[in-house]
Amino acid sequence: MTRFKFAGARGLLFASASIFALPALAQDISLDPILVEQQDEQAGAADRATTQYVSQAELERARTGDLKDLFAGIASVSVGGAMPIAQKIFVNGVDMLNLRVTLDGVAQNNRAFHHVSANAIDPGLLKAARADAGVAAADAGPHAMAGSVVFETVDAGDILEDGQAIGGNLRLSYADNGNTLTGALTAAGRHEGFEWLGYLKSAQGDDYKAGAGDVVSGTRADLQSGLVKLAYESDQGDRIEFSAQQLRDAALRPYRANFGGTIGGRPTPATRVYDTTRTSVSLSYENTQATGMWDPKFVVGFSESEVDVPDPYRSEGTSGTRSLTLQNTFNLSERDTVTVGVDAYRRNGLYEGPGLRLEEKSRNIGVFAQARLEPVERLKLSFGLRADRQTFTGVTGWQDTNSGLSGNASVSYGVTDALTLRAGVSSVFGGIDIEDNYTYDRAPRALWSYATLKPSRSENIVAGVDWTDGRLTLGGEVFQTKIDDARGAEDNFDFESRGFNLGGTYGWGGGFARLTYSNSKVKVNGNPSSSYDAQDFGAPLGQVLAFEVQQEVGASGWTLGGSLDVAFDYNELPADAQNTLKGYEVVNVFAEYVPPRMQNLRLRAEVTNLFDTDFADRATYGADFNTVIPLREPGRTVTLSLVSKF
Repeated sequence: MTRFKFAGARGLLFASASIFALPALAQDISLDPILVEQQDEQAGAADRATTQYVSQAELERARTGDLKDLFAGIASVSVGGAMPIAQKIFVNGVDMLNLRVTLDGVAQNNRAFHHVSANAIDPGLLKAARADAGVAAADAGPHAMAGSVVFETVDAGDILEDGQAIGGNLRLSYADNGNTLTGALTAAGRHEGFEWLGYLKSAQGDDYKAGAGDVVSGTRADLQSGLVKLAYESDQGDRIEFSAQQLRDAALRPYRANFGGTIGGRPTPATRVYDTTRTSVSLSYENTQATGMWDPKFVVGFSESEVDVPDPYRSEGTSGTRSLTLQNTFNLSERDTVTVGVDAYRRNGLYEGPGLRLEEKSRNIGVFAQARLEPVERLKLSFGLRADRQTFTGVTGWQDTNSGLSGNASVSYGVTDALTLRAGVSSVFGGIDIEDNYTYDRAPRALWSYATLKPSRSENIVAGVDWTDGRLTLGGEVFQTKIDDARGAEDNFDFESRGFNLGGTYGWGGGFARLTYSNSKVKVNGNPSSSYDAQDFGAPLGQVLAFEVQQEVGASGWTLGGSLDVAFDYNELPADAQNTLKGYEVVNVFAEYVPPRMQNLRLRAEVTNLFDTDFADRATYGADFNTVIPLREPGRTVTLSLVSKF
């Protein structure tokens, strides 16, 4: 247990309007992609053509919320679970466990108890987030089976104004549904190349009410999060950076944290404690001014997820990853680069209970190369190769070593100034993944059998088109992800997600409207899948739609807006799924005000679920079974928030 103590080719429109240049929103909070793409050194490359960038405005609105708030408005990214520790993220219908996930360059995705999230991250400490859906580049790292997700935490330079030595901000919010009070304090400083930053956040409240007025037991806010960051950057651009962040939630939760409850089966208490701690530590070096053939980057660190569940067996599950990446980018020209390097990781999943200590482990070393070229005007190419060698050790001591190659290729071509065509393919070696450590004790150690397990491999295909003409942008793509020999405990199975995404954005002076739509279907062994069959690999999401509109009110300092979240009925389920997934419509509205004479102060009032809809998010587990009560989302909630910079 590791605990700290704290007191493209800007991307694809349908994925997020943040990917397209729109008029700046009030108070310098903008959906303009340039502001977020600056965090991505390879923005504009062919392999970023389907990247979903989370905009500055989307990051800002989620800072006192959770990952569901972060990805709201992006129909192809669904977040189910209602509470931070239970929220599971799906990109194009694929569970994020099957994407390469990094935080400040350090590998995350530690396989956790299947009733909680493996990627609980506080949006309040983020300065950038993006998802490379489907096809991932070779330098994204190993196990990018269905793409990659990259999170970067805030730096002192993101907090301080030009010439400011010390500063920060205070954020406060209150939500009436659950009487939840959230406070976050960020302070930063810099002097002669040295930088420091500290961040603390706490959210406390009561159980919230669902749309029908019922109190949902085990849903009260009880979250503490912190970040410490130190850095030094020389006049020549050599930058060394250390970051350490931790998130903890230790409240009573539903007996199975991602369920609202079950009908039938063995009697269980309604709630129990899930003492959950996530830690991530990173140390990195790079040269921020490098432009030639020597442009190195080094990242080393570890991440860990710990879930302690005292009831009924005083059990504890710990999952950890230690990772290392060494790479150099050869900048052949302003437009052409080749990145080569080596990376390695050690992962483990440990279960401890009365008289038990069961562990699975894996280690991997890989070498990679990725070229990003623009051979002629309007044509962009990206292609890469990596080789991985993985050794896996099971709870019985059984060991197996497998090696495999992974390749990817992407192309983007501007037919005209307005019309761009793009496509990408990849084949990715996955090895043998570590299983959920809370399943290790399901049978005596001697009964575990690994002999028939095979290393997994994924195949990804994506093709799309983007069109922009002034204020109007339209886009769409089709996608398919297939994972052969996916691991299910002691067996293998085949998983597939396929579908398409569409979207449109229209911007005008001081405002915008955006519509995104995603239609995905998942299969297991060639047959339609339930939420149980696809667990940890995907979810039957079907048709999901998101609409947003926003408008500044002259020079008054006011910004008004709203959004609509829709899921359509979905019935393409297997025979053992008793229920059709019912559709829903949820309306949200907000008003934000920055006093013209107090530019460092921002006030916001928001009503989510305006019409008090009783629903469980489409990405929440279990709504297709009569024996499962899905975890319902909060009903009508009025939230007041304040941000003050100093």
